[in-house]
Amino acid sequence: MNNVLNIVNIYFSVPYFFGDQFLYLQKKGYNLHLVCSPSEFLQSYAQQQRIQYAEIPIIRKITPYQDLISLIKICRYIKKNKIEIVVGHTPKGALLAMLAGIIMRIPKRIYFRHGFINTAKGLVSRIILWEERFVSYCATKIVCVSPSLIQLSIDMRLNPPSKQVLLGKGTCGGIDTVRKFNPDVINGDDKKRLKQQLGIHEDAFVIGYCGRLVKDKGIGELVEGFNLLRTKYPDKKLRLLLVGMFDERDVLSKDIKDAINEDRDIIYTGYVKDKIEYYYTLMTLFILPSYREGFGMSVIEASAMCLPVLTTRSLGCVDSIIEGETGYYVDINPESISAGVERYFDIKLRDEIGSVGREFVVSNFDNLILWDEIEKLYN
Repeated sequence: MNNVLNIVNIYFSVPYFFGDQFLYLQKKGYNLHLVCSPSEFLQSYAQQQRIQYAEIPIIRKITPYQDLISLIKICRYIKKNKIEIVVGHTPKGALLAMLAGIIMRIPKRIYFRHGFINTAKGLVSRIILWEERFVSYCATKIVCVSPSLIQLSIDMRLNPPSKQVLLGKGTCGGIDTVRKFNPDVINGDDKKRLKQQLGIHEDAFVIGYCGRLVKDKGIGELVEGFNLLRTKYPDKKLRLLLVGMFDERDVLSKDIKDAINEDRDIIYTGYVKDKIEYYYTLMTLFILPSYREGFGMSVIEASAMCLPVLTTRSLGCVDSIIEGETGYYVDINPESISAGVERYFDIKLRDEIGSVGREFVVSNFDNLILWDEIEKLYN
């Protein structure tokens, strides 16, 4: 039985990266392990997925002493559990994973490139570039989660093209379009309770977003675009539903945070641990006005729920829709966002885009399709 170790910075990413992937691969004969920073949720997830795990601090920023301690602990875990394949996710998790793989002479070292911070400037940009090239050098295979990310990797010479892999049309493992992101399995009573809990009226037009609330996601522009719409359509009962949490990095301006916290027409949920699919059912449309993504995962989740979507032509986002068929592009400014939402005031267009969007996701991004590709990668 092959022993596979996945290493991730923080638990927040784990359910989105893997879902039930570990259960699927166990049936294929793999013994799965996970290393992640300490989290109150990690034990229950590991028990549910029937995997072995270790809580080892993996700090996002560069901390030489702590990083060395964590690297030593990972190496010990690899030796103790006779790991044969090491898989690294997110920049810091991948850095420690690939270093540990080299030190312990693991023959298969796979780096999942979930994105690239191409919005950084100056010294920070050079450090990011150096780290990416070093991690890529240590890896034996590199999975880029979108076609545009593959092209960027080639253009910036992050690694030899021969090392790169794309799983299907993209993502790191797809989504569950049958049991989770499927309008047909939604419980009507549970949806009604959630809507009442959030104070959303039946006739509200809800503009939805799901993800971290940071500058790079275009949240500032989204809030300003929402304000433009309310001014233009004061009687339309517009609501902005923000599903996610504020992040300590790339923080929003005080004015935008205050608006999110205090505006009655903006519904802020904070971190949502599970049943995220129910929040999509409360939305009239979905928007991801991001400056960069690895892949627009929230876009395909929304499309799977038959929602019409708006996103940008940014890295990763551009791969998540078919323009004019499963969604539309907007520019990252309030005026373009407002105009994009206005286009979806047409209910017939919303229904058409939502229906085609689900077909697109089911055919290309269902997790069983992508997990099969991951197994081939391990072999």
